Amino acid sequence: MNRIFLWLSLSLGMLATASCGGGTKTTDPLVYEPVAPTFCEDSAYAYVEKQCSFGPRTMNSEAHAMCGEWIAEKFRSFGATTIIQSAESKLYDGTVVSMQNIIASMNPSATVRVIISGHWDSRPWADNDPDESNHHTPIDGANDGGSSIGVMLEIARQMALQGDTCGVKVGIDFICWDAEDCGTPKFDDNAGIDNANTWCLGSQYWADNRHAEGYRARWGMNLDMVGGNNSQFKKEAYSMHYAPSYVDRIWSTARKLGYDNYFVNEDGGGVTDDHVQVNISGIPCVDIIANKSDDFGFPETWHTINDNISNISKNTLKAVGQTVMEVIWNEQ
Repeated sequence: MNRIFLWLSLSLGMLATASCGGGTKTTDPLVYEPVAPTFCEDSAYAYVEKQCSFGPRTMNSEAHAMCGEWIAEKFRSFGATTIIQSAESKLYDGTVVSMQNIIASMNPSATVRVIISGHWDSRPWADNDPDESNHHTPIDGANDGGSSIGVMLEIARQMALQGDTCGVKVGIDFICWDAEDCGTPKFDDNAGIDNANTWCLGSQYWADNRHAEGYRARWGMNLDMVGGNNSQFKKEAYSMHYAPSYVDRIWSTARKLGYDNYFVNEDGGGVTDDHVQVNISGIPCVDIIANKSDDFGFPETWHTINDNISNISKNTLKAVGQTVMEVIWNEQ
């Protein structure tokens, strides 16, 4: 789906061995004792870097195929029951693409389940780049796609280290959406035409075709652009409409951990991201997505050739990863 901000808020294998520090915090949470293991930002960064090493993960490309195989195998190496949901879809211009949603389940015997999701494909066009000559250039998608998967893989690794129940009381389904970021580019966008359905193709398909018969989850968190330098995450409007109590749970947890300089207690506008499809399907889902600090826009690297590994912050990966882990380790 087209990732356009609504300008008013709705009222409705490769493990790093470097030290895993605590990231940048603004407060000292003296009274709160975390229950989750320590999220290793060095490991998450290495997973982002590995994805970028394949090249842009654009649909139907060799880099896309190779990276998809690597992601699935990493989840399997952590003991996750991993399946590939394959389907064909069409881009805005009629191009047929082969999609693979990667679903990895931890603690599969648990009846109560929580989704942690994010897209793994990268944008075929840098159509927001300030240099128009780059508009047809595929992007690395280090932040926009790669960071989400990096955080998810590190959480899965930490769960694997905890033993049979993964240290949590609920089951976790990691869903890596495909074909999220190949919606109609600006240079082919016809004014007045609604191109929303050309985005988020993988989650659109999943919403109508669950990966398991009768699948339900209690709720979900969708991660998007969760590794950029100086990132801030505001309360996304569709999330506040469909899942306000879960938004509050995430942001209050971040505050307890001292990451309230990342998880800002402000409205962030509405984004038609993969979480919308999950919400429409009947599962409350929160979008954790980066904003500009001064308005509802996206980070400056968004859909530009500068969305590469040099603009990934270990501190941001840490703030998001540790917060998400603390939330799920407290889930009853």
